[in-house]
Amino acid sequence: MSANGPGPGEDCADARRGDGQESEPSSSSAASSYMDVDARPGSHSFRYSLNYPCIGQCIIINNKNFDRSTGMNQRNGTDVDAANVMKVFAKLGYRAKVYNDQTVDQMKKVLTAVSKEDHSSSASFVCVLLSHGDEGVFFGTDGSVELKFLTSLFRGDRCRSLVGKPKLFFIQACRGTDLDPGIESDNGDNGPTKIPVEADFLYAFSTAPGYYSWRNTVTGSWFMQSLCDMITQYGKELELQHILTRVNHKVAVEFESVSNSPDFHARKQIPCIVSMLTKEMYFSP
Repeated sequence: MSANGPGPGEDCADARRGDGQESEPSSSSAASSYMDVDARPGSHSFRYSLNYPCIGQCIIINNKNFDRSTGMNQRNGTDVDAANVMKVFAKLGYRAKVYNDQTVDQMKKVLTAVSKEDHSSSASFVCVLLSHGDEGVFFGTDGSVELKFLTSLFRGDRCRSLVGKPKLFFIQACRGTDLDPGIESDNGDNGPTKIPVEADFLYAFSTAPGYYSWRNTVTGSWFMQSLCDMITQYGKELELQHILTRVNHKVAVEFESVSNSPDFHARKQIPCIVSMLTKEMYFSP
C-alpha cells in the first residue's frame, strides 16, 4: 500500500505457489483490475442506521440456581442485574425479555429460536448473559456450553435478517480463576490510586480473560451495575464504545472486593471490550 492508499494491481496472498515459485500476478489480470463507471460515488455512513420500525430485541438469560451436580453456588444478586438491565434497555426502546434459570439445552433452544426470527424491522440485537463461566464457556443450570456456540447463532450466514446490523452481547460471568490484586498508580487525576494490573491494555465481557468476575449479593455485579449506570447517563448521547470505556473506568476505579477470606479481599476487576463492529453504534438518532 502506498502512502496515499492502495496502488494499482491485483490482490495476492502472501504464500508460495505449490511448485515453490513466488506467486506473480498475470499482466492480463492486473491490466483488467480497474474499471471506470460513469456514476456518482455512493454515500457512506460510519453510523449504524436506526431507521427501522424498532431498535430491536434484548434477550436476557439470568441463571441463579444450579443443579447440585454442577458444584456451582447460587448467584445471589443476579436478579438485581436482570431487573436493572431489563429496565435500562426497555427505556432505550428494546423489547426486553428475561429467561430465568435456563439449562444448556433451554439456552440453545431460546437463542436458536430468536436467531431464526425475522429481524428485518429491527435495527439491532442485544443479548445479556448472566451466569457462572470460565474461559470460553458459559454455564446453564446443569452444565456448560461454549460461548461461541451461543453467539455464532447470529452470524451473518445463519441470521440473514441481522446482516449489517449490530449484534451486542453483554456477558457477566467469570473467565477463569485469576485474581487481580491491583497496583498503585501515581498517574491519577486526583493523586495516587489503586487500579487493576490488567488495566490500560487495548462482545463486552465483565472481566479480562482468565479472571474472576465479581458480584455483590445485594447490589448485583460490578459490571452490570456500571453498565446500567453509564447507559442511563449517556445512552442518548454517546457512542457505545465511549459508554463502555466509561464502564471500564467505573469498574476499575470505584470497586474493590470485601471478603473475610484474605485471598479474595481487596481485589480489583477490569471489563474487556472486544469489538468487530464496522460502524458507530448510537442508541438514539
